[in-house]
Amino acid sequence: MNPQIPGTTEIVDQIFLVIFGIAGLLLLGITGTMIYFIIRYHRGRHPHAEPSPRYNIWLEVAWTLVPTLIVLGMFWYSWNGYLALVNVPADALKIDVTARQWNWTFTYENGKTSDRLVVPAGRAVRLDITSLDVLHSLYIPAFRIKKDAVPGLTTYVWFRAPQPDTFDLFCAEFCGVAHSSMITKVEAVPEDRFSRWLAEKEALPAEGEPGEELLARFGCNACHSLDGSKRIGPTFQGLSGRKTTVQTGGEKRELTVDREYIRRSILEPGADLVEGYPPVMPSIQGRISDAELDALVEFLAGKAGSSPQGNP
Repeated sequence: MNPQIPGTTEIVDQIFLVIFGIAGLLLLGITGTMIYFIIRYHRGRHPHAEPSPRYNIWLEVAWTLVPTLIVLGMFWYSWNGYLALVNVPADALKIDVTARQWNWTFTYENGKTSDRLVVPAGRAVRLDITSLDVLHSLYIPAFRIKKDAVPGLTTYVWFRAPQPDTFDLFCAEFCGVAHSSMITKVEAVPEDRFSRWLAEKEALPAEGEPGEELLARFGCNACHSLDGSKRIGPTFQGLSGRKTTVQTGGEKRELTVDREYIRRSILEPGADLVEGYPPVMPSIQGRISDAELDALVEFLAGKAGSSPQGNP
């Protein structure tokens, strides 16, 4: 950790303030000069036009040289800032970021995954970003960073959280119907707490059941609710034993939701499309292990899929 290396927030803010300050001075100078000319050369003071010189070499040099120096100065300052943003500190913690419709997965060097970005406060963090489906864009306003997640390509960005706190992380690229739900948190925690969390099996925060953790990890919560509220996809509440109308191979039919239907819908979401919902669910086949699939099916067919108390 090298605290003398400025973080991305300081780098971007300094560049912004310099450019904004120069723009403000130019605005005041040009506006002041314009007002002076309006008063000084008003028609009431000079009713008859006076001859003007054909040229003034020093004036022409000034209005060519001064703007050139200003632009070059802004470029130089911004270029140094750009280099600081792309040159990742050597001690940076590396985290792989996977974007998909419509959630984020963060994978650490020891293989641990989380749906929240947990980082040690005060240490530089490098994010290697990719997408499994469409274009996304990782955006953390607090650290002034935004980077596209591109299918088949790995991009990167770095930042440093100065102190323990919680920050918002958004997708800044319209990526489909549930784009606005592609939100998570950056949890900056003390170094010792981060080390303990990284060594633990459970994700932070350590609450909820394994089934709920799987729903969060694979992005199911972005489109399906557990409390009956309406989202892009059908709710999981009361799922088990529910009679539902689906489109299968272009034909409408009614079926009863069971474990086999849940398993098929996870692996082949377009096989039996629930009527009234768009065919936007991506398959997680190849990304979910057999054990995880069994646990998810059991959770959805069991507690998650049971009817709320008092309802049939």
